[in-house]
Amino acid sequence: MGNFRLLVLHFCYDFGMRKVAVITTIVAMCALVFAGRARAQSDSGALEISAHITPTGARPEPVRQFTFYVLTKSYSDIVKEVENNDPIPPREQFIADLKVSAELRAWLKAHDVLDLEQPDLDKLLTPDDILTVPEFMAAYQRSNSGGVTQGMPQPKYTKIDQTQYPEKYEKQKQEYLTALKKFVRQNPATISGIEIELAGVNPQHKWATLQNDRRKRVVRMAPEIAQVRFLAGKADTDLEGHAWVSGLAPGDYWISSLNLDANSSDMRVRWDVPVRIERGKTIRVELSNLNSIDVRSSAP
Repeated sequence: MGNFRLLVLHFCYDFGMRKVAVITTIVAMCALVFAGRARAQSDSGALEISAHITPTGARPEPVRQFTFYVLTKSYSDIVKEVENNDPIPPREQFIADLKVSAELRAWLKAHDVLDLEQPDLDKLLTPDDILTVPEFMAAYQRSNSGGVTQGMPQPKYTKIDQTQYPEKYEKQKQEYLTALKKFVRQNPATISGIEIELAGVNPQHKWATLQNDRRKRVVRMAPEIAQVRFLAGKADTDLEGHAWVSGLAPGDYWISSLNLDANSSDMRVRWDVPVRIERGKTIRVELSNLNSIDVRSSAP
C-alpha cells in the first residue's frame, strides 16, 4: 500500500511538472510573438498626407474624401507595363493588313500619312499617284464628275469593250490615261477636294479605333493591376484634406491617385509622387499643384 501511494505521488508530481512546462512554453511563445509584433511595429513607418489644389486665381482648397493609394511601383510605370503588354501593331503591319489595293498600301508606306481626309492631301498627290492608285483615280473622277470640271477627258471605252474588243479597249484606255495625266498636270487645282471622296477607304478611322480601344483597356486594367500587385496601403482624406497610412516597411513608395481625378474649379489633377519611408518614422508629404499631373494635358 505504501509503494502504491509513492507511485501515485511520483505520477502527480511528473504530471504537474509537465503541465507547468507546457504552460511555460506557451507563455514564452506568446511573449516571442508579442515581442516580434512590437519590434515590427517599431521598425515600420507611417505616412501623413496633406492634399490641396489651387484653382487659377484662387486660394488652395483641401482635397476632401479622396482615396490615395500607396504603391510599391510608380503608377505611370504600371501604365507603361500594361501598354507594353498590349501593343498597337506597327505602322507597317497595320498598312499591310488593310483591305485596300496594293498600290494604295505602297503609297501609304512611302508617305508619312494615314489620314486620307486631311485638307492638304492634294499637295501630296502627283498626277502619277492619281493614275496609278485605283482609290485616288476613282476619288478624282467622282470629285470632278457631273460637269463640275470643264475640259476634263472622258473615257471612250466600256466594260463590254474589255471582253469583246480587248485590243480596242486597251488602246482607248491608254489614250484616256495619257490625256488625263496631261490634264491633271495642267490643272493641279482639280485635285483639291479629292479627300472628301476618300472617306470610305481612309485608314485613319481604323487606326484611331485601334488606339481608342487599347486606351480603354489600359484605363480599365492599370488600376486593377496596381491594387492587386503593388498596393501597400490606402487611405481616404478627411474634410481638411489629410490622410494617414501606417505599418509601412522601410523602402520606396509612390503616393498615387491611380486614374482618378481630383477636381477644383478649372483644375483637374492626379498624383504619382515618390516617397521614402524610414524605419520608425512618420513621413509627411504635401500634395499640391506643384507635384501633380495636369489631366487636361496628359494621357489617361
